[in-house]
Amino acid sequence: MAVNTQGKLEITDLDFDTIKTNLKTYLKGQSEFTDYDFEGSGMSVLLDVLAYNTHYNAFMANMLANEMFLDTAVKRNSVVSHAKRLGYTPVSAKAPIAYIDVTVNDATSGSLTLSAGHIFETTVSGTQYQFVAINDVTIQPDSEIYTFSNLPVYEGTYVTTKHTVNTSDADQRFVLDNDNIDISTLSVTVQTSSTDTTTLTYTIADNIVDVKSTTAAFFTQETTDAQWEVYFGDGVVGKALIDGNIITLKYVVTNKTDANGAAAFTSGSNIGGNSDISVVTATAAAGGAEPDTLAAIKYNAPFSYSAQNRAVTAADYKVIVPQVYSNVQSIAVWGGEHSSPAVYGKVYISIRPMTGTSLTAATKNIIITKLNDYKVASVTIEIEDPITIKIIPIVNFKFDNSATTKTSSTLETLVTAAINTFSDDNLEKFEGIFRHSKLTGAIDNVDTSILSNITTIKISQNITPTILADTKYTVSFNNALHDPDAAAKQLSSTGFIENSQLATLYLDDDGAGVVRTYYLTGSTRTYIDTTAGTIDYDTGEIVLTSLNIVSTSNSDDTITLTVIPLSNDIVPVRNQILEIDSTNMSVTGAEDTIASGASNAGVSYTTTSSYS
Repeated sequence: MAVNTQGKLEITDLDFDTIKTNLKTYLKGQSEFTDYDFEGSGMSVLLDVLAYNTHYNAFMANMLANEMFLDTAVKRNSVVSHAKRLGYTPVSAKAPIAYIDVTVNDATSGSLTLSAGHIFETTVSGTQYQFVAINDVTIQPDSEIYTFSNLPVYEGTYVTTKHTVNTSDADQRFVLDNDNIDISTLSVTVQTSSTDTTTLTYTIADNIVDVKSTTAAFFTQETTDAQWEVYFGDGVVGKALIDGNIITLKYVVTNKTDANGAAAFTSGSNIGGNSDISVVTATAAAGGAEPDTLAAIKYNAPFSYSAQNRAVTAADYKVIVPQVYSNVQSIAVWGGEHSSPAVYGKVYISIRPMTGTSLTAATKNIIITKLNDYKVASVTIEIEDPITIKIIPIVNFKFDNSATTKTSSTLETLVTAAINTFSDDNLEKFEGIFRHSKLTGAIDNVDTSILSNITTIKISQNITPTILADTKYTVSFNNALHDPDAAAKQLSSTGFIENSQLATLYLDDDGAGVVRTYYLTGSTRTYIDTTAGTIDYDTGEIVLTSLNIVSTSNSDDTITLTVIPLSNDIVPVRNQILEIDSTNMSVTGAEDTIASGASNAGVSYTTTSSYS
């Protein structure tokens, strides 16, 4: 804030010190205050009060202006309100869902009902949790045995609340007072009155186009207190409530991610008076998730608006999938025309869940069923598992011994931690490109004593063989590989045993695109099959024509194929995810003898090869 030539205050600078200085300068320029000492304690305090008041008002005005826009708002209720204008409802907390087969052996009635709210107990990491059924299920016996097959159960507490409609109360709201509600479990029924027990079940309105004046639909929204509210139609859009209606709300309050992975369940009580109950887990618990963060709401709301409740483009699917399945850490979507080979009329989705590494077949089917309501009729949806490509850095760095008290071992530990952080921040998601220069820069920035580093990389991918069956395997890195000469070997692998061999076999290539199998006697290679497959150095595709695997050296029953890329920058394609292989990476620190003065004129100074 500066004083112009006419003695007027300008208001472009609003920090405290500038405001105070300019108030002082302005007052000094007025004849009424010519003899005042503006540095005196009394006048200084008054100027502080004026400056603080102006600064606070300016800050408040700035914050209020920020809250008016989705991009700059920082208060959750502001962000939620802006998202509502775009037709986007934030995703609530999600309860883990397990699918179980419940068998009742001693039932005698003609039919048996498992009631909503029935509890099944489980323990995860020493903590007990309860899962509940959210619907009544009635079955008939089969050979005097009652089996509730593939029963979905949700982690959490089953809550029931009732409200009586009072149309004379203009401010009446139906707010769910609990935190961590999985709003997808909400069921709503409306009883006509306390004297008329006629009950109507309401369904959530996902698409306003389908809601008519008589449609028994309800709507949900997040309140300013980050809780959930249920509201109903006005008689034009949706059936209106009438005075005396009794609303029953049932829902699950969940612990979100805590019980993901639960796989052993017992019934918490009798079913229909029967106690001989066995529970078998069909699908372990998964899908528990946190509610939408502010960043997620800001990101998803504009795309949701552009999607308009239909899935046509890849961006549409990226928005809609998290709405129907919230356990999503990262998602990739591509049309079949971008597959290799091209498959027209299909859309492919790959999801990296927040818990676990891939989705179960049951979960995939649920997601596809829900997406069918949004997709173009002629399109088929397929969900592919993510493929992980491990990046193996071989790091050699030089440091100035005279510029630090840290040992080489300490620096190696710090560099290792920085590489793992780099992987967390930049990789481990779809479209997370590995940029070599960013990694080397992060290594140099670990400590001021680190002067340089030479970092080479290899990449690897695991295959899970089919045991005791002649099987063809195709491994695609989708990145060009270093093309060696005939003497060099591009490909290496961990060990495995074939059905016809007793020795542990390994894979390599001949430098001309042919994959071979061999066993080792000491360090000598004896080749068993010199045409076991092919390797395309341009595309990074490896084809193993036919292997009959008995066992593998890896404890997880996989075979690891390792290659050297042509470029140090690696791009994940389609359902590929890159991550640093922290187990096999190598980090070595060495004293820079020139910087420390241990070497004169570069004599005896050693360098590291820049080639893998």
